[in-house]
This record gives sequence, structure tokens and C-alpha cells, in this order.
Amino acid sequence: MKLSKDTIRNRETFEKNGYILPVYDIDRMVTKTLANPTWLHFGAGNIFKAFQAAACQKLLDEGLTDTGIITADRREKNPEKNDNLTIKVTLKVDGSVEKTVIGSIAEKLYLYGNEERLTEIFTKPSLQMVSFTITEKGYALYDPKGSLLPDIASDLSGTPDEAKSYMGKLTSMLYARYKANSTPLAMVSMDNCSHNGDKLKEVIQCFASKWYDSDFNEWLEKSVSFPWSMIDKITPGPDASVAEMLKKDGLDEDTPFVNAEEREYLVIEDDFPNGRPSLENAGIYFTTRETVDKVEHMKVCTCLNPLHTSLAVFGCLLGFDKIYKEMQDNDLRKLVEIIGYKEGLPVVTDPGIIKPRDFIDTVLNVRIPNPFMPDTPQRIATDTSQKLSIRFGETIKAYQSSATLDVNDLHLIPLVQAGWLRYLMAIDDEGNAFDPSPDPLLQSAQRYVSDIKPGEKPDYTKLEGLLRNTSVFGVDLVEAGLAERVMNYFTELTAGKGAVRATLHKYTEMY
Repeated sequence: MKLSKDTIRNRETFEKNGYILPVYDIDRMVTKTLANPTWLHFGAGNIFKAFQAAACQKLLDEGLTDTGIITADRREKNPEKNDNLTIKVTLKVDGSVEKTVIGSIAEKLYLYGNEERLTEIFTKPSLQMVSFTITEKGYALYDPKGSLLPDIASDLSGTPDEAKSYMGKLTSMLYARYKANSTPLAMVSMDNCSHNGDKLKEVIQCFASKWYDSDFNEWLEKSVSFPWSMIDKITPGPDASVAEMLKKDGLDEDTPFVNAEEREYLVIEDDFPNGRPSLENAGIYFTTRETVDKVEHMKVCTCLNPLHTSLAVFGCLLGFDKIYKEMQDNDLRKLVEIIGYKEGLPVVTDPGIIKPRDFIDTVLNVRIPNPFMPDTPQRIATDTSQKLSIRFGETIKAYQSSATLDVNDLHLIPLVQAGWLRYLMAIDDEGNAFDPSPDPLLQSAQRYVSDIKPGEKPDYTKLEGLLRNTSVFGVDLVEAGLAERVMNYFTELTAGKGAVRATLHKYTEMY
């Protein structure tokens, strides 16, 4: 059976298999949205479908809005076959699943191919918010060596009409809005990166200052907001077991779906100069920039992301294929408990809207151990070189600047840093080669360990350049007084077959 607006009209067929269906009139919603759009979203991937699209659906179901979302991706990958419907499969910790047909997407567009229609939407005074889940890479101006990315450099040397880059095209659409009616607008990054609104603003302003006059740049500064946000929801790639479950329900094998955990957080700075949907009624927090910053710091630097990275590094080395299985391993559980509660929590500022202790309790006791979440250490290990500075470097800095905390009391954070050096060798604890996850600095970082063999004592002098790299670790580990500890751990981790397990057990028992 094909998922479509026609098939879901036979509600009984879906509801007998436990599906939750939209209760609003989808056709009416589409008509209203196309005429007067309020929300345009770029990057309609897994987290968007499982979170933002579902939140909009809740407002539609409850009659709190009558318009849906228009989405835009870079390029069309698969022709639309399901009337913009998708299925959200929530995998709960008790083993139950919740299957919801999401119908809140009114129109699906593509940045490369639908520029005229997107520009038309940008000029609509009804448009209140343009949001993004395009990953942190989507806001990049420079490559790791500090040079302008080729598409950015090309656009900046050309004219707006010739723009090829993602952000160049967006800037030209903002200019079209300014020329048409100058109505205010919120540009809302919902990506999982620190101070995401500033990253979006920086790249837009880069193009605006190069291409347009001071009047447009003044409007951009006064009438277009770039709120900060913090998002948290685990949405692994679509899992084969979930696809099989949908197939057993009678849906065809091409049915689009996303599988995700039940818990979710989205905290947004409440700065919307043209109004916004009442998403607080769908569980989304609206607050001050300062509070968003505290929540983001709590999650990214202490209570979730560092724990995920710790499990990813050691999970790959120890041969794990699922994150939840790691939480059944006594040494790995102790590792993240000590890093979270003992080493990280002391530097967290309570944001007020979410209690740090409650947050980390849920992470360690409910979210990560969920046996029905098909997340892998290999997925989480992606781009680790880009994550270490925030996930551990910020805690080290906090210890350095504290009058009451001592950086020498950090023991297991340096163990994870040493574990990453061991991971770069691409040899697991049994001596088998493995493929490291994609990472922009993988090859350059691996050069520091390329001559090291298990069972041989590493040469500290060859690693010093990497340990001093503040862009990787957030701090100079030598100046921080942690390099020797990291090196000693690394020496133990490379002692031979089984050394990773032995070292992990030794120090999780010790601390």
C-alpha cells in the first residue's frame, strides 16, 4: 500500500495498525500555506521530520495554526511520491513504538531548481520564520586551512544573479524581500552547534556587505533577527528493522519514514520581529539568549555530547555496533558517569528551565541505554576532531579559570582524549583494522600516529604538535598541564592486544 493523502483517508486501515493520523484537513492547510506561508525550512532531514514537522502538526491538530511548513533542500534526490507525507516512528524505552503520519509539509522545494518560487516565498509579508537544519558545515565560509571555500570565493567575486553557494542564494532572497516590502523576518538556525544564530548571521552579512548598499545592510541589522537555539533529539538513520515493521503493516518498501527517540528539547531565543507560530504549545521553549546559551553549554559541553563522544571513541575500539550495548558494559557506563557527574557537572550553570542533574539522569538512565534506538558509535564518531574542543575543551577551560576547581582533578576526560589518539591508529583492541568515521582532519591527525605500532612506546615529541593544537582540543594540552597524563594513558592504550580494555577498566575503577 502506498502512503498518500488518498490512502490515509481510509483511516480505519491505518488506525487498526496503531497509526496516529492528522486530524486537520491537509488539502485546506496546503492551500492556505501556499497563499500565505509563515514558515520556510531549509534542510528537511531526519531531525526536522521527527521534531519540527511533528511540532507543527501538533499545532495544526489542535487548531492553533492553519498553515504548515514549506521545505527546501539543496537538490532533489528522490522524486516526491507520497504527497509530502512521512511516518515518524518513535522508539520508546519500554519497547513500544508510536507511529505517526506527518502531513504538515505543504510544499517541497529545492534550492537549486526552484529559486524563483523560493524568492516569491521570501517576498511574502506573511513569512515569519526561515529555519535551518543544514549541519554546522552549511554555515562555513572557510576551509580548515583558513581559505575561503571555492564556492564562497567565486560568489563574492561575482554578482548576486550569478550566486551558486547556498548562503549566497539566501542573501539574494533576503534582498528581494527588502526590495519588495522590507517586512521583518527571523532567520533561525536550529542546528546542533554553539551560537548557531551568529554563524548564520556572519555568513549572510559577509555576502550582504560585499554585494549590496548600506541601506540594505542597515535593514538586515535592524529588521532581520538571527536567534540562538539549542536542539537535542537523537534521530539515527532509518533502520532496516523499522522498515520491515512498516512493510508488515502493509506499506510499500518506498515508504518514507524517520525513527527517533521519544525525548526532545528545542530552546529558542524569543526574537521574532514578524511574529511566530505558537510552538510553545508543542513543547518548544522560548526564552532569552542568555538562557539558550546556558542550556546549550549544559548539553554540548557536559551533560550529553561529551558522553556520546566518549562512548563513540571507545565503542569503536572495543568493537561495539550499538550505543545502547555500551551502557550494558560496566567499564563504559562508569566512564560516562564519572565524566558527566564528577568531572563535568561542577562547571555547569543551571539554566533554570531544565535542571542539569535531571537532564544528565535522563541521558544516562533512559536515553542512551534505550535498547530500541539503533544508534551506532561509528555514526557518532563522525567529525570527532571538530567536536573535542567544545565537548571537553570548555570544561578544561572552566577548571583553569575556577578558584575552587583544579585541572589536575580531571582524569577521565584526558583518558578520552588519549582514546581518540588510539582511535586514529584505526586498529581495534583485538588488533583488527577498522575504517574510521569521516572527519575533515582525519588524515592530517593520523600522520601523528602513523609510525606507532601496538606494543611500542609512543614518541612524545612526535605527538606534541597535535597535543598543542587548540583548534582540536580547545586548549593547548601542554600548557594546561594535561599532555603528560594524556601521553601516559596513550602509552597504556597502545601496549598491545587487550590494552584498551585493561586501561579503561583500571582508571574507571580508580576514579
